[in-house]
Amino acid sequence: MRITAFFLAGLIAGAAHAELPDPITDEDYMAVDPAQVKLGQMLFYDPILSGNRNIACATCHHPKFATADGVALSLGEGGKGLGPERRADPENLPEERIPRNAPALFNLGAHEFTVLFHDGRIEVDPTKPGGLRTPMGAEMSAGFANLLSAQTMFPVLSADEMAGHYSENDVAQAVRQGVITGPDGAWAKLSARVNETPGYKPLIEAAYPEAGEVTFTDISDAIAAFMAFEWRSDTSPFDAYLRGQAPLSPQADLGRALFYEEAGCSTCHAGKFQTDHGFHAMGVPQFGPGKVARFENHARDLGRMRVTGRETDAYAFRTPSLRNVALTGPYGHTGSHADLAAFIADHADPVAALDRFDPGQVKLPELPGVEDWRHLASAEDQAALKAAVRVTPVTLESADIAALVAFLDSLTDPAAITGRLGIPETVPSGLPVER
Repeated sequence: MRITAFFLAGLIAGAAHAELPDPITDEDYMAVDPAQVKLGQMLFYDPILSGNRNIACATCHHPKFATADGVALSLGEGGKGLGPERRADPENLPEERIPRNAPALFNLGAHEFTVLFHDGRIEVDPTKPGGLRTPMGAEMSAGFANLLSAQTMFPVLSADEMAGHYSENDVAQAVRQGVITGPDGAWAKLSARVNETPGYKPLIEAAYPEAGEVTFTDISDAIAAFMAFEWRSDTSPFDAYLRGQAPLSPQADLGRALFYEEAGCSTCHAGKFQTDHGFHAMGVPQFGPGKVARFENHARDLGRMRVTGRETDAYAFRTPSLRNVALTGPYGHTGSHADLAAFIADHADPVAALDRFDPGQVKLPELPGVEDWRHLASAEDQAALKAAVRVTPVTLESADIAALVAFLDSLTDPAAITGRLGIPETVPSGLPVER
């Protein structure tokens, strides 16, 4: 299907018939405790929660890079620096890259976000103990206040992300032994660090006045409260448009009509946060290690299929929210595209785009001794990736893409990008804060 922005100009008058979302309201978000938010802010920026005390949540989710890190695939443990400047430490080389692009954190406190991670491996499920389904099992899923809190269990237990490798520290050793919960588990060791840090005592007393000390789930709940508060995003130009407060620019309005009408973007990027929270195979180029088990080596990243076991879910990944998308690149679950316009062009016809994909555009920090491109070089892998795509191609002219980019830029919310509390000057542990 071929469409042009010039043709769509004639649709603007009838665009009111498009299914635009309702304006976002306070009722769309979970309530948060201000004292927990403050504690969570300190914990989010404090490297104390990493095995080697050298990585914070903010290392890969930094406001300087719109709550991501500006690279295709991150370097966690064994990396030094922030964002695109992060490099492998030659004295402690990372064993592997993080297999998927660091997602942005906007609006995760909204009630409708009931599934998280690129493959949806953690989601709200009232039939499960604690109301959550995770690959960690019932015991480890209990006690978290909400889904956003529970997702913090993954990075702190990952050797390549925050825990460190097996012989490096007591947390990593506990993870290696499979001792996560209980008095000698990895979570208890992390909690003890916080409880034993004097600067955290008044924050803990304010956030959990009856507790005295925090458990790991308390820590997670506080971080979740902070993320929900800090990066709520609903004061963009598009929000003002939906509330009848101000019009969009002519170019953005043209892109809006295209997005919600002929281009069909809102088929998947639906609702108040431009996501259907579903999973779709869109042929995003695969490189790096893939999401594999520890015993595997560079297996294909099958996405949602690894969670459900259904072959129909092969290479399907969660539809991301598009809030602040103009600033959250690189794009795709591997961060394959640094440029938003280029990603839109390839996303419109993903099978054809795979044949012309240029790895030279990928923002990938150098990691010596690691083979990143084997999947792109494999005809079998490429064929499987193409076969999973089921969307109908749409041909976009350059004017269409420019209009879509203008509309997506209207989803940028300066207040959310800056953050409401911002980056603290110091954290209670005294460890360095990445600024």
